[in-house]
Amino acid sequence: MLTRGKLASETGCNIETIRYYETIGLLPAPERTHSGYRSYSADHLRRLNFIQRAKALGFSSEKVQDLLALTDSGCLHTRADVKSLTEAHIEEIAAKIRDLQKIKRRLSQISSFCDGSDESAATCPILESLFDDGKAC
Repeated sequence: MLTRGKLASETGCNIETIRYYETIGLLPAPERTHSGYRSYSADHLRRLNFIQRAKALGFSSEKVQDLLALTDSGCLHTRADVKSLTEAHIEEIAAKIRDLQKIKRRLSQISSFCDGSDESAATCPILESLFDDGKAC
């Protein structure tokens, strides 16, 4: 059995994050000792590691909950269900990458307007382009 502090040190997860995961239902509430301390099990440790790995792969808390629901319900779901959630996440990431590439192109473009001189920032073409609605898109 682990205390919250020990669970945090075992996983590298912040204590407040563990508390948050309990609050939103990603991590089930642990049993309590007779003195009222939380007592986390090996299952909590395994689940928290799962949550952290999924979050590191960019899954939102809601999507992590969906993934956990596939395992929590036993054999009611298939690998196809897991793959479907994963592929949907891949598509979301691809869309974000496309958006970031557009942002990068635009920033590169407006950055090229500025000569980087010692002149006043008030007249910098980069700042002017951000104020000018016509050049923002």
